[in-house]
Amino acid sequence: MAVGKNDFLPEESFKSWGNYVNALKETPARLADRLLTRSSVEAELEVKARSENEMKRTLSWWDLIWFGMGAVIGAGIFVLTGREARDAAGPAVVISYAVSGFSALLSVFCYTEFAVEIPVAGGSFAYLRVELGDFMAFIAAGNILLEYIIGGAAVARTWTSYFATLCNHTSDEFRITVHHLAEGYNQLDPIAVGILAIICAIAVLSTKGSSRINYIASVVHIVVILFIIVCGIIKADTKNYAPFAPFGPRGIFKASAVLFFSYVGFDAVSTMAEETKNPAKDIPIGLVGSMVITTIIYCLMAVTLCLMQPYQTIDPDAPFSRAFEIVGWGWAQYIVAAGALKGMTSVLLVSAVGQARYLTHIARTHMMPPWFAKVDTKTGTPINATIVMLAATAVIAFFTDLGILSNLLSISTLIIFMLVAVALLVRRYYVSGETTTENRNKLVVFLILIIGSSVATAAYWGVSQSGWIAYCITAPMWLLSTFGLWVFVPHARKPKLWGIPLVPWLPSTSIAINIFLLGSIDKDSFIRFGIWSGFLLLYYFFFGLHASYDTAKEFEGKAMHDGRLRKVEEGQVSATNLA
Repeated sequence: MAVGKNDFLPEESFKSWGNYVNALKETPARLADRLLTRSSVEAELEVKARSENEMKRTLSWWDLIWFGMGAVIGAGIFVLTGREARDAAGPAVVISYAVSGFSALLSVFCYTEFAVEIPVAGGSFAYLRVELGDFMAFIAAGNILLEYIIGGAAVARTWTSYFATLCNHTSDEFRITVHHLAEGYNQLDPIAVGILAIICAIAVLSTKGSSRINYIASVVHIVVILFIIVCGIIKADTKNYAPFAPFGPRGIFKASAVLFFSYVGFDAVSTMAEETKNPAKDIPIGLVGSMVITTIIYCLMAVTLCLMQPYQTIDPDAPFSRAFEIVGWGWAQYIVAAGALKGMTSVLLVSAVGQARYLTHIARTHMMPPWFAKVDTKTGTPINATIVMLAATAVIAFFTDLGILSNLLSISTLIIFMLVAVALLVRRYYVSGETTTENRNKLVVFLILIIGSSVATAAYWGVSQSGWIAYCITAPMWLLSTFGLWVFVPHARKPKLWGIPLVPWLPSTSIAINIFLLGSIDKDSFIRFGIWSGFLLLYYFFFGLHASYDTAKEFEGKAMHDGRLRKVEEGQVSATNLA
């Protein structure tokens, strides 16, 4: 089938250069419209039709649990554990994993309520678009896509390293060094590209097929992890656990911020809501169950590693393989390497499925070209989105060193998870046309205080090495703000099918922890995050804004013309029944 301009820019603003110039002149007014416009659940469900074909509902809670574990148990635990134990936390790395896991679990609760109430493929993009508006949703979605691409590239390059270990070679022997390229971009990795191509073919053919392959890989992976834990404890020496926290609390939280990468990926499961047989039952069990199991596994593996050898001697690149070699079980390093490869294959597969569905839903709103939203009739999968996302991942994996990639991973994820928690509070406490102005204003004030006190706490943690006075102000401010929201602002909406408990306390705690962990991330990561966000803004102002504006107005006009006016976008369309 031929692909033309209308597959990418079919909107009225791009029909001619004159239209485009006029659209650019209207940028301020259109931006104001998009900033103030919140989508509705009905609108998010309606845009599924723009994919031309429905995704097939084939997944159960059992599939989602294995997808969840397959999405996160991979490169993070096998690569970062040794590095953070040796350089940042010592044996207390188990606490770092527990803190990161608790933060991720709170985010899982928030994602679960949204995924059940808004069962579409857009994940956090759809949730934020409904509650915080188009503009915030686009910025968030751009960073989620960046996270998927860079995370996939990092895992693919790590896959090459473990494959080399399994073959009794170094990773450098499996890469091509090009000396005239810049340092960090001069070790070309064709194996990483090859594994991504295979993953792409599997993800394109069938979601259920992907689930079966992920299930098999995850079962083998879990068996290998149990082998590591049991055999590692057999060779354990409790003397290696002293001192427990040689770097103090600051080292624990610094490691926790880095190790959050080990939990990245579970949100991919929420993007599969359209393909889940019974979202109200399957998604809560699948998401929460997989996260609890994953956190327990991570903590047990961290304990095992630090009991096998002194933290100072842990190998930063292949910690578990080398640990077995040190205790005299050299044969076990091959089992560990094989298990790591299985885990990383699962991560790549689930990421491929999830990232394509994010892009599909974004394209349905025309913030990205609608060509990406097409779902294939035969396979029931978004082929275009899958191929393009994995092609971008392969290009970065081919050139870019793991050290450069890892600096960008946690920051965007923590910000997205914080925004989803904010969006959940907005969802529970504000309904357009029903919430009074007084209650709306109180909600805004309390949210500003919750976020502000959390940012102040994280900033003070980042700049002060030993101070404590500011915490005596910021912590009570967060507590009183959350208490004020709980007492003085009535709930405007109750979840229809499944809801997070202890609102507003759990979402507010999620906001605070995610922001606090940001305070332990290095300056360079924030600079890169700022550069990427700047690029997103340029794209949005010149293309995404005008495409989504035209699409929204066209959709609104069609609804009015058909005599079935809906509340397409809150605050934009009258509720008058034209029929």
